[in-house]
Amino acid sequence: MTPLSPGDKLADPPPTRLPADHPGVVELFALLAYGEVAAFYRLTDEARMAPDLRGRISMASMAAAEMAHFETLCDALESRGVDVLPAISKYASALEGYHRLTTPSTWLEALVKTYIGDALAADFYLEIADALPDEVADVVRSTMSETGHSQFVVAEVRAAVTKSNKQRSRLALWSRRLLGEAITQAQYVLAEHDELVDLVVSRTDGLAQLSGFFDRLQRTHDERTRELGLA
Repeated sequence: MTPLSPGDKLADPPPTRLPADHPGVVELFALLAYGEVAAFYRLTDEARMAPDLRGRISMASMAAAEMAHFETLCDALESRGVDVLPAISKYASALEGYHRLTTPSTWLEALVKTYIGDALAADFYLEIADALPDEVADVVRSTMSETGHSQFVVAEVRAAVTKSNKQRSRLALWSRRLLGEAITQAQYVLAEHDELVDLVVSRTDGLAQLSGFFDRLQRTHDERTRELGLA
């Protein structure tokens, strides 16, 4: 995942801290855990699209990091007495749906999805983490930490779009699709799980501010597309 730099921090008033036993915490850990599994399989599949060994190794390394994060989340769930597989399985539909709708057709699309898609997820979860007690927030932040190779992705995409305006236009359109699908699936998950809504609402200072939350995701997304040379 690619975390926000200090200057990119999604701005909002300091949130009220939630208790560590808030029911939304288990749901958040479960959602994150399934996300890590889905990311692992996505990265291993997309590694086959790499044109060379360097690309395959980079994707494999990122996939390994995702599984390490999954183990961290499993430990956190088990420490709360949660049966992991049933808890995470309820999020399969939304997350697998996102990946199905955003299956890359080229290596460059796979790289853009890795960089932008994972960063959007990190933005979403890290903002929620600000309202959580330290012991919970630390788990979220550690699993959303940099999985490595982001500069490899940026360098490869920028080199490709510098050579081809057609590639730039096509990948810019692809990045917008990733954003749209990510927001749609996030809204779907929130609609199905009130406990998660409580976490988001506590961070955004009320349900009326939820649209502003997604607007901030749009702004950070725009910054990343510029970094990739797509804007």
